[in-house]
Amino acid sequence: MPSISQRGKDMPQSPIRKLVPLSNAAKKRGVKVYHLNIGQPDLPTPREGLEALKHIDRTTLEYSPSEGLLSLRQKLKGYYDRFNINVDVDDIIVTAGGSEAVLFAFMACLDPGDEIIVPEPAYANYMAFAISCGAKIVTVPSSIDTGFALPSVEDFEKLITPRTKGILICNPNNPTGYLYTMKEMIQLRDLVKKYDLYLFSDEVYREFCYTGAPYISAFHLPGIEEQVVLIDSVSKRYSECGIRIGAIITKHKQLKESIMKFCMARLSPPLLGQIVAEASIDADKDYMLMNYNEYVERRKFLIDGLNRIPGCYSPIPMGAFYTVASLPVDDAENFCRWCLEEFEYEGDTVFMAPANGFYTTPGAGKNEVRIAYVLCKEDLAAALRVLAAALEAYPGRIKA
Repeated sequence: MPSISQRGKDMPQSPIRKLVPLSNAAKKRGVKVYHLNIGQPDLPTPREGLEALKHIDRTTLEYSPSEGLLSLRQKLKGYYDRFNINVDVDDIIVTAGGSEAVLFAFMACLDPGDEIIVPEPAYANYMAFAISCGAKIVTVPSSIDTGFALPSVEDFEKLITPRTKGILICNPNNPTGYLYTMKEMIQLRDLVKKYDLYLFSDEVYREFCYTGAPYISAFHLPGIEEQVVLIDSVSKRYSECGIRIGAIITKHKQLKESIMKFCMARLSPPLLGQIVAEASIDADKDYMLMNYNEYVERRKFLIDGLNRIPGCYSPIPMGAFYTVASLPVDDAENFCRWCLEEFEYEGDTVFMAPANGFYTTPGAGKNEVRIAYVLCKEDLAAALRVLAAALEAYPGRIKA
């Protein structure tokens, strides 16, 4: 029998999705599963987007340009203007979701063996996309004890080698919900400038910042404009994960030309998704404010509830809609599996993402989980009751 590729063997499973078969089996047994594992918002998609989908007036569903529809890119420019992200329409390339944006950015910027430094815990698919193009993610650890603040400049510099091509951040952060400060962003700016690196900045959660301070984009940092590769997506801000529309934004002309080769090879981003995304950008301010206020309330409710459970701890996330929490268990992945395979409380159980899959450092995150607060408060309350009961009953609980 022919063997599979080494790349396929090295590709990690998603910590967000790998326990889905266990969840499906629990549902078949009649157990209600509260999904805290995945960042799938339950809030409605903008009416404007849904109406555009219902009233598509085309006789042929054709290819779009490989860089995306001009009308969508023009709308996106106007959207970025609202955040003082000063880019031109030609700086914007539409992709099949933020995931393709990361993959194409890596493929265009990195050669096999090149390295990217990423604070961990980090979105697990970054590692998968690096493996896909033969590059290597080198992680610099952050800690739950400091709320997952950016590691020191010295910690980054220890990891820089001749193979280092860039630093990658997610701001606000997935999985931790951390929001980088202006001081931290300036430190990153100085690092990439000093060592002539790319700054890959995943900014798909920019609407969800809870500090009251102005949002800081990588494009707000003077002096590195052509070194910034911004990753974006409409999935989270408009609850449109399924339309698969994202974007790469770069002012680096040669890099843009290189990315376009990959875009041409995959032909075009999804036409219907682009139509929905373009219309959704016209959603009124009340739509975004409603979503923002809802996540603020959910965040407070979840974090307060988690920190009242004996042995649990979560720092207060300042962005996105995730938190990483430590649990009083010997192994969080085993606990998550046990919750789905063996445990139920009044007919319910809970599905969380083991946080070890967001680390590359062996043993890191062993007693941590990522929780997405994308459920209504009533469901979050029920999930917290189930979690508290599960921790009481779990054989591998660590006693205080």
